[in-house]
Amino acid sequence: MSANGSAPLLDVRDLVVRYPVPRGLVASFARRPKDTVHAVEGVTLSVAAGELLALVGESGCGKTTTAHAVLRLVEPDAGSIRFGGRDITRLSARALRPLRREMQLVYQDPYESLDPRLRVRAAVEEPLLIHGVGASKSDRLERVRDALEKAELSPPELFLQRYPHELSGGQRQRVAIAAGLVLEPKLLVADEPVSMLDVSVRAGVLLLLDRLRREGLGILMITHDLSTAARFADRIAVMYLGRIVEEGATRDVVQQPRHPYTRALLSVVPSRDPRERREPQILRGETPDAVRIPSGCRFHPRCPIAIDDCKRIDPELRSPAGAAATHRAACIRA
Repeated sequence: MSANGSAPLLDVRDLVVRYPVPRGLVASFARRPKDTVHAVEGVTLSVAAGELLALVGESGCGKTTTAHAVLRLVEPDAGSIRFGGRDITRLSARALRPLRREMQLVYQDPYESLDPRLRVRAAVEEPLLIHGVGASKSDRLERVRDALEKAELSPPELFLQRYPHELSGGQRQRVAIAAGLVLEPKLLVADEPVSMLDVSVRAGVLLLLDRLRREGLGILMITHDLSTAARFADRIAVMYLGRIVEEGATRDVVQQPRHPYTRALLSVVPSRDPRERREPQILRGETPDAVRIPSGCRFHPRCPIAIDDCKRIDPELRSPAGAAATHRAACIRA
């Protein structure tokens, strides 16, 4: 359930996504067992209308795979995905097609997500043509104009006939957002929407997403930047090696982190007060191979407070003592 007690717009339960690793010729002849990449292991999350959930974690932890599985761009191996109260986990491509209008994705790289051969008008209009939306050419043009204005590219006449190479990085990303908004979706999945942009224009794009959220759009934002999540998200879910290790309201997670991985991420976020000194917690070692997940807690090989029990106990997400009921962490020492 969402914070206001209503059913969430997006409800994901125990999501699992695994990729088989191709065997070489020698391994096939030797009949060695096939390896599997455990990209997503039992992820549960929800997004309400008018809410921004930030899925945070370092590269390779499974954030983007989770986003693609939620949109059924990647087929999950287990778990359930409900959108608008409807189970879409095993819907066929034909049955899923009408719902595609209500779930849109903004890619990380605006330089790659836009076709360099298409003008802005054609790029934003393309989703309308694919889904057969718009009674006429003039109607579609009006929808394109509205989408550009929502993405704060105003007046739209200045951009309609431009090619992507004639735009700045921030303008390109706004065009990509406009192409997602033109179908008037209920859910927007933003995969690292500002990581490819200059620092000077990031705030503008994030403020745009914040305004869209306040207007009722549900947003799942994928990011590795915990400071960005702390500023704009309603809730934060911290992901490590395919699993969510801490989640809760932004204020709870940022001010009272309960998982050592979250504390390590927060320790390197610059403080607004230059007089405040923080001791960065540098994690030892590298992230374990997703093919060979460590036994017990998957974070224990790098954890600064690990004990022997961490090597054999795989903790569940639970509310630590003294924490809010919605604040949960997967750590036996929380």
